[in-house]
This record gives sequence, structure tokens and C-alpha cells, in this order.
Amino acid sequence: MFKILFVVNNPDFFLSHRVKIALAAKEKGYDVHVATMQGESVKVIESLGLKHHVLMMSRSGTNPLSELKSLFSLYRLFKRVKPDLVHLVTIKPVLYGGIAARLARVPAVVYAISGLGFIFIRQKKGVDFLKGLIKYLYRIALGHTHSRVIFQNKDDCATLMQMGAVQSQQVVMIRGAGVDMEEFAPTLNEPPLPIKVTMVARLLKDKGVQEFVEAAKLDVEKKFVWQIAGGIDTGNPASITQAEFNNMQSYVNMLGERKDIAQLYAQSHIVVLPSYREGIPKSLLEAAASGKPIITTDVPGCRDAIIPDESGLLVPVKNAPAIYEAVMYLAHRADLRLSMGKAGRALAEREFAMPIIIDKHLAVYQALLEK
Repeated sequence: MFKILFVVNNPDFFLSHRVKIALAAKEKGYDVHVATMQGESVKVIESLGLKHHVLMMSRSGTNPLSELKSLFSLYRLFKRVKPDLVHLVTIKPVLYGGIAARLARVPAVVYAISGLGFIFIRQKKGVDFLKGLIKYLYRIALGHTHSRVIFQNKDDCATLMQMGAVQSQQVVMIRGAGVDMEEFAPTLNEPPLPIKVTMVARLLKDKGVQEFVEAAKLDVEKKFVWQIAGGIDTGNPASITQAEFNNMQSYVNMLGERKDIAQLYAQSHIVVLPSYREGIPKSLLEAAASGKPIITTDVPGCRDAIIPDESGLLVPVKNAPAIYEAVMYLAHRADLRLSMGKAGRALAEREFAMPIIIDKHLAVYQALLEK
């Protein structure tokens, strides 16, 4: 029996983005292990029959000594568990886990590139030493001779190939982590007016939270209901503060963390995500499956979640007036909202449905393990 070890820093992220793939692998006969940081959700992972290992890692720490300890703890974990294949998800597990897997001689590695992080978004004057270091780590981490690198969009793939971190034979394109098409199903009719404009995301500045709020401020007559579902992420340096959250409530309904996203979309007319860059945003895939028209930014990942002018509209990044104008445009065109919603649902059924994503992952595992 082949042993697969998933490495994800946040247990909640594993449950929201990878658990169904892990369970499908278990159903297929693999011995599935999961390594995450400690948290309440670990109990849920264990209750599903998945073997859990505590990951010693900080999500956003940059202390060199602590980061070296994280890398060494992954090396020890790999030597102890002896996986036949490790599946590394999110940036730190990919970087540190990739290096540790090479040192521990793990037979096969799958890297999941679900975005390149805020380092590749920020604009810094002069020499960006941290970005240079990250590029160097990518070249080392992704250099396993028996591996596949799963990309969610072509832009991230091109960036890492230009850096010399990835070879063409490693590349696999899988668009997202999958959507439950039954849970996120379209409603027969739109909800009653007024128009509800919904954003679902962690409250990070690079998700475009501030631009969404600025767009809501332009609705001076309060014709529409503007709302954001998502929580403050204290472990992320790009998170808004509690004071900023409180101030935003004057213009936008700040809903906090929500578990009923499917129901929230069912009660919405338009979904907006003005992010600066993504792998491919799960919230938009779920919105497409829900049959909702989408407004998002013309950046890597976001533009990959829609068919421009068919299932949604693209706006320039960091441009609140453009968001407001796009909302106004869709708000006054019920037939267009309906046709875009149908196009989005069809796209989700073709590209993003969970069985399609699961089968593609299992095929990657099988191809590596057979060799």
C-alpha cells in the first residue's frame, strides 16, 4: 500500500481545499497521512480516518532560526513517516517541504502552487532581497527529479519557468481545488431586491477589501446592499486591523466568518472579488457554480475563473470606481445577470466540478507512484 502525506500549514485550509482529494485517495486504497499546524480542526481531520501529524511551522514568521527549525522538523517528519509521495500545499510547505523532501530522499513529490504570495505582488523600490531569496528557494525546492508541479493558472506557471524553478515535464494544470456542484447549485429565481453585492474572502488588503469598501462608498444613495463574508487573519501581514474592520462597517455589512457560503450566494445578485493576484480563487469557482455573475480583477487567477463578458466582467486592479461602474452596469440588466450566471454554471460543470479535480489529482499520484 502506497503512503501519501499531505503537508498543509493550516488545518482549516486542508479541510476547505484538499480534504475531498485526500478522502478519495484513501478510498482508492492509499494510506493517507496529513501534517498541519495544531488547531481545533485537527479533531475533524482525525475523525475522518486520516492519520494526523503536528507540523511545527509558523504561517507568517520570518525569523531565520525559526524557519530553519520548520525545515528541519519537516525533514524529521519525512524520515519518520517514510511516505512514498508527499503532496505539498501552500507556500511554506512547498518551499520548506520541497527542500526537506529532497534531503530525506522522499521518492515522489507533488507541489501545489495555489498562488505565489504577496512577495510577488508588492512593489518595492530598489533591490528586493526577500523576493530574491524566495526565488532561490523555489529553484531548490522544486528541483526534485521525480515530481509534478500543479498550477492553477498559466501566469504562475510562466513566472516559475522563467525563474528556472520548473521544467516543462513537471507541469500539470488543474484549475482549482474543486467545487461541490450540488451544494453550490443555482436557484430558479433571483432573490428579491434590493441588489445584493457580495464579496467572500479573508480580510486581506491584497484581496481588494479596501477597494470593495471604496466602491460601496460611491453608492451614496445606498441603492444596493454591499456585504463581505470573511474574518480578520491575524497570522497574515496583509490582514486589515480590528479598527479598520470597525470603520468599514459604516459602509459595508461585515458578516465575519460564514460557513453557509452557498446560502449567502443564493441570496446575492452579484459576486465581486477585486483581488491583486490569485492561484484561482475558490470563492469565485463557487460563485460560478451558484450561477452568479462575477466582477473580478484582470489579474492572474481571477481572470481564469470567468469567461470575460460571458460569465463575468473584468475590471482593472486597485480601481474602486471601475468596480462601482461594473456593479451599476449589471444591476440594471437582469437578463445579463441571468445569462452570465448560466454561462458560469456551465463553465464550473466543465472545468471545476469536484469529481473532475479529484480524478486529475489521482492520475498524478498514480503516474508518479507507478514509476
